[in-house]
Amino acid sequence: MLFDFLKSRRSIRKYQNKEIEQEKIALILKSALQSPSSRSIRPWHFIAVTDTILLQKLSLCREPGPRFLAEAPFAIVVIAEKEASDVWIEDASIASTFIQLTAHDLDLGSCWIQVRERFHTEQESAEEYIRKVLEIPEQYCVECIIAIGYPAEEKKPYEEDTLLYQKLHYNKF
Repeated sequence: MLFDFLKSRRSIRKYQNKEIEQEKIALILKSALQSPSSRSIRPWHFIAVTDTILLQKLSLCREPGPRFLAEAPFAIVVIAEKEASDVWIEDASIASTFIQLTAHDLDLGSCWIQVRERFHTEQESAEEYIRKVLEIPEQYCVECIIAIGYPAEEKKPYEEDTLLYQKLHYNKF
């Protein structure tokens, strides 16, 4: 059942030292390309990163930093062309969710690393830093990085009795 699947998807920040099969990487990337976007504009692009040196550099993209990214065997940097769509953030976010759900379906763990509106240093944004590291053209904005790998930690599924039901409203607030 989809609901049980969603309860069991958790953010994973510890990964086994195990390479991800190319077939699984290809499925995750195809899933990203199938994500919906407003008016089918598809302003997003995806940078698949398996190079350990690049993963190490990306793990330093912001403070406090996502150091765990250096231990991940794979990451996807989700970017979008800002001028192509007024809802590029939403489109990139939906694609990022598709990436995470597909990774979970393939028994992989993942964690969203927020980039937009975060800082590498007081003088440089995380986005500017990543743009330099990955040679991303100026017209693209970086939404996030999704770290992916075989989990080296186990987290219990969410429990229904801990859900914030007070945040649900019907018909009116």
